[in-house]
Amino acid sequence: MTDFPVFDGHNDLVLRLLLGDTTAKDVSARLEDGHIDKPRAIAGGFGGGFFAIYAPSPNDGGNKAAEMCKPSYDLPLPAPLTEEEGLDWTLRGFEALDALEAAGAVRLCRTSAEIAAALPGEAMAAVSHIEGAEAIDRDFGRLHDFHARGLRSLGPVWSRDTVWGHGVPFRFPSTPDIGPGLTEDGKALIRACNALKIIVDVSHLNEKGFDDVARISDAPLVATHSNAWSVTPHSRNLTDRQLDIIRDSDGMVGINFASAFLRPDGRMDNDLGFDVMLRHFDHLVERLGENRIGFGSDFDGALVPKPIQDCAGLPKLLAAMGAHGVDEALMTKVTHGNWLRVLSNTWGE
Repeated sequence: MTDFPVFDGHNDLVLRLLLGDTTAKDVSARLEDGHIDKPRAIAGGFGGGFFAIYAPSPNDGGNKAAEMCKPSYDLPLPAPLTEEEGLDWTLRGFEALDALEAAGAVRLCRTSAEIAAALPGEAMAAVSHIEGAEAIDRDFGRLHDFHARGLRSLGPVWSRDTVWGHGVPFRFPSTPDIGPGLTEDGKALIRACNALKIIVDVSHLNEKGFDDVARISDAPLVATHSNAWSVTPHSRNLTDRQLDIIRDSDGMVGINFASAFLRPDGRMDNDLGFDVMLRHFDHLVERLGENRIGFGSDFDGALVPKPIQDCAGLPKLLAAMGAHGVDEALMTKVTHGNWLRVLSNTWGE
């Protein structure tokens, strides 16, 4: 483990397990491909993060990668999932996390103190996160059940619409001001999450939905994996107005490593250097301050820049940040300190 263990805002390793691409035992050994396994995590100082439980859309993908390599694109949103479909994937996602812990790959954490204790260890600290809340019933009984199983963070939507609200499509160039905000049920979900002290992730919400969360929530606003719209005018990125609202709530943003959200031309092409990531870093520090920025890699769910390659490549990013003028105090904050602070505040510790 490095001197600056990384706690990360988002990864999709659980989805790999659910799709049958790998097993929990494989993650504890070594994978032939992908971004995260135990040996890579130890080598790169990847101490853990939010492990997303996500229900994929049937037949999602198609020509998405090819379309997102064009100078502009507007991909249609996948059809909504049923509650039953979302529930099946979500229950299996919790089982996959349990399997990862049983295999010694992760240590499931419910408090910031547990994360801090796990970071120096070989097993990754894992916080359960749901991305797209299709599995939640409108009486919130399952929300309470999932919280009892360790759920500590939730995104009301992935990019497709849910009964809770509306996400942003993969559109470039575009602002996130696309469509209506939260439904009345969605507003009730935010209040229910606040009552249970579950983080509400605004990363995939459109701008009106973001504003609804900002008006309703009594917790710090958190975007687990988003970037600066002023650098890359993609619908998935956050405008300066949104960043200022996050700053004023004492929340934070995890920088997304997805190439299309980093590159100023919005293309899904990972031939880019650390200079592009540092442009987002500088802008986020300028708008949010040093205490409200971290990483939200989207490992195993995105095409990341070639110089990083996988979580074992994180020391290269930290070296580039150091050469850019990031001192040890700020490096500690960005790699894990800011996440621990916001989690502690949100979870009422």
